[in-house]
Amino acid sequence: MKYQSGYSRYKVKNVRVLQEQYVVDREGQKTAVIISIDEYEELLEDLHDLSIIAERRDEPTITFEDIKKGLKIEIVEMLAL
Repeated sequence: MKYQSGYSRYKVKNVRVLQEQYVVDREGQKTAVIISIDEYEELLEDLHDLSIIAERRDEPTITFEDIKKGLKIEIVEMLAL
């Protein structure tokens, strides 16, 4: 699996290329894939992350500005202690 940016002017970080192997039947048809444990665990983590995103799709969002305001309030409150 290769990740690519649609914009060539941007640098792409964290590009991952799977080193998969295929199991084929007698007719040469691919029937299974072999990947390393590390790659498998990364794919499971990605799948988990995507499932969390899907679960939270309908939750209300918070703007970045509101988050910054909230953090400023927390810092002021902590300094007042």
